[in-house]
Amino acid sequence: MIRSFFAVLAFCGFSVACAAETPAAVSLTALDGKPTTLATHGGKSVTVVVFTSFDCPVATSYLAPLDEFAKRHAEKGVRVVLVCPTDDKRDAVAKAAAGFKLVVPVLLDPKKELAGLLKAEITPEAFVLDTDGKVLYRGRIDDGYSARLKKNPTVTSHDLADAVTAVLAGKSVTAARTKAIGCPIDYDTTVRGGAVTFHKHVAPILNAQCVVCHRAGEVGPFSLTTYQQAKKWAADIKEYTANRTMPPWMPAAGVAMKGERKLTREEVATLAAWADGGAPEGDPKDAPKAPDFGDGWRHGKPDLILGAHDDFTLGPTGNDLFRCFVLPTGLTEDRWIVGYDVKPGNPRVVHHTLHFFDTSGQGRALEQKQQARDKSRLVDIGPGYTSAMGVGFVPAPSKAGEGPKFGGLGGWAPGQAPQFVPAGAGWLLPKGADFIIQTHYHRDGKFGTDRTQVGLYFAKGPVEQPWQTLIINGMKAWEKIPAGKSAYTARGGFYLHADAVLHNVLPHMHLLGKSVTVTMTPPGGKPVVLVDIPAWDYKWQETYWFAEPIRAKAGTRLDVTATFDNSAANANNPTKPPREVPYGEETTDEMLFAFFGATSTTKPSSPIKTYAFPPDGALATGPVAGKLTPVLEGLVGTWDTTIDFKLGGRTIKLTGNEVAETAFGGKYIRALAKNSADERGAIFLITFDPAANTYRNWMYDSLGTEIAWTGTHDAKTNEITWAADIADGIRGEMKWKFVASGGFTWDLVIGPRDKPMLEMSGDRSAKKK
Repeated sequence: MIRSFFAVLAFCGFSVACAAETPAAVSLTALDGKPTTLATHGGKSVTVVVFTSFDCPVATSYLAPLDEFAKRHAEKGVRVVLVCPTDDKRDAVAKAAAGFKLVVPVLLDPKKELAGLLKAEITPEAFVLDTDGKVLYRGRIDDGYSARLKKNPTVTSHDLADAVTAVLAGKSVTAARTKAIGCPIDYDTTVRGGAVTFHKHVAPILNAQCVVCHRAGEVGPFSLTTYQQAKKWAADIKEYTANRTMPPWMPAAGVAMKGERKLTREEVATLAAWADGGAPEGDPKDAPKAPDFGDGWRHGKPDLILGAHDDFTLGPTGNDLFRCFVLPTGLTEDRWIVGYDVKPGNPRVVHHTLHFFDTSGQGRALEQKQQARDKSRLVDIGPGYTSAMGVGFVPAPSKAGEGPKFGGLGGWAPGQAPQFVPAGAGWLLPKGADFIIQTHYHRDGKFGTDRTQVGLYFAKGPVEQPWQTLIINGMKAWEKIPAGKSAYTARGGFYLHADAVLHNVLPHMHLLGKSVTVTMTPPGGKPVVLVDIPAWDYKWQETYWFAEPIRAKAGTRLDVTATFDNSAANANNPTKPPREVPYGEETTDEMLFAFFGATSTTKPSSPIKTYAFPPDGALATGPVAGKLTPVLEGLVGTWDTTIDFKLGGRTIKLTGNEVAETAFGGKYIRALAKNSADERGAIFLITFDPAANTYRNWMYDSLGTEIAWTGTHDAKTNEITWAADIADGIRGEMKWKFVASGGFTWDLVIGPRDKPMLEMSGDRSAKKK
């Protein structure tokens, strides 16, 4: 190919006319400033030209794979050339390229002549040329992205590699053109005068909402701090602000939140008018003062600074990584935390963090296992353990002493100010606890290291209102999302059984999440949307702090409703073809929670109880016109209980107690059952329904689960057999076997008996009084 290119060059005599017709003759610039052409860098068999940009995150994510591709194919006469269609200063491009330690040559196309000749539109966009300079393939490198900001969990089509393989074998390329996904190439446009200019109108908006991330060294892939930088991305600024992709703020509706990254309609219109007008600069004298972000702890030196003992090394390519760092606090006494700040060690790759405390030691155990596995790894190594969806464990009651075993302590995202709770409130950080930072890493195409720190501020005065976490579980432990279902709905909700002040909310799902809405319904009132996220993105899970704390009365109902997409059309679906997806902690499992940060209104503070059943006095009658029977009357009393809980091959033994009394004018049994894994317990309403000639049993737990059972009594065996529709297509069966004390033993199966999703059995026959 080199000879072919040189022959073309000799024939053309480096004429402009010929340069416009042959890729070989276009004048390019090497990173050392010397002029060059593709002929100098062409392969003997195939030349692969990839238009790239060090500002485009899609393009940079492919740099390391392209470098490896070039090394593997060099002996076959294949040469890969990276071309930057930019008029950025050569030194700046060279500095950016140096960070990737590339073997492949990087050339500049400052006038965008080669890009224009090949009609390149996107970075990265690949072109496969034969020895005559004929384009045999153009398009994407692979199907790693479904859209600019949406990375597929797995790559299934290696388009560039397949094209090169076909050419080397002398075969035609099956798919000679594919759609490249990335950043548009900025072909110079004429700047027209206009009423909307950068310095006077656009810069104030960017400074307020964008440059906190889009500045040198931060997580934004390119800077927007100068006119030249912003002009280059004017079309993108218009597009991504118009569709509300940027700034990244997931809620589309709800109550006002602190730190909202949202543009007004007027601001979006201003940015669009500026782009449509050719992105004029205006008078630099109109430029606003640049924001001062500082580089220290923004609320003064913290009382306790926590960070990993060593750097974590992040590889350049692959899916986003979620790493949990287990940090011993060394506290010899309980401490109340009133605020925190976060200092990412490497802002380029730290997407966000979530914070927890753990006294069970389970986080430490997971870290030890991870460290043993990581001994053979070369990348993604260092302190901590990898867990994509949460901390990777459910706190075990037997693994901690008295007091709280586990809890959340907020989170951080770029641009978020230090978070402090209202005066008199505080998070309890128990003595001896580990502090867990779950860090979401977003790869930027380079090897990187990080050692993020969290600074904690202790209460200096009395804390009258301990921070409480209220949890709605919208997807049950036995629930499964059918394969291929594109809009599976899950929901959960509960009533407050005490007045509460709500401070924040955190919705949580996994990869199949499609949308989620959290609502609040005051007693006798209409539902109020607290947060509505119509396009769920599992990479942007954050705690939303209400601009003003919400005072909620007892009887207020809180609900979470979500849809899941388990179809092949969901680019985030981790399994292809789709499979039935159960509830679980793994990345490929699913769940639905809504976490609320809350404080009590009483002094001294009291636990805020929640149940799927309304508080006492809210209902005058039960769900149906029922009555008691002798077998139900025997349930009254206080009972010791034991439970065997079987789920996912594990058996958990629990102990507890149940208090049962008559309710609704003596026509119902109302029971409160607690156990060692659920201190709040579950409420049962039990009666006999004469109209249907069946027993009825409603179960309401503290996380929002509600199950309605229908039963029949066999007088000969003195047993009640219960059945219920648990969820979409899921049935439950339960049997009570009564004994002389009036109590009973029981067993429960949810799902098919030959393949149960959940099995439980228990003993409620030991009466205390």
